[in-house]
Amino acid sequence: MRKTLMIAALTLGLAAAPGASLAHHGWSSYDATELVRVTAPLTDVSWGNPHGAAKVVHDGKTWDVILAPVSRMEARGLTREMLGPGKRVTLEGYARRDGTAELRLERVIAEGKTVELR
Repeated sequence: MRKTLMIAALTLGLAAAPGASLAHHGWSSYDATELVRVTAPLTDVSWGNPHGAAKVVHDGKTWDVILAPVSRMEARGLTREMLGPGKRVTLEGYARRDGTAELRLERVIAEGKTVELR
């Protein structure tokens, strides 16, 4: 019985894995040939894993901004306070190829400090 349960759990775990990977961001979805630079206040910030996220209004659209993992941002000197809602920052990254208003962030300039995220 125990062996059957272990096999069932393993099978379910493997079956769920492809869905989990599809739900996350693939870097090939972004146009790495054209760097987008936005200077504006952040409207929302999520400081969590697997990576942080934010929102910014640019060209009349609200863009989702994909940040780096919290541990990487903090190790490079970027703090939650530097990216708080309403903080004016400069974001540099790549937009999605499909036209979705989403930016994969490469670097951020906040409080006069440039932080590389990738």
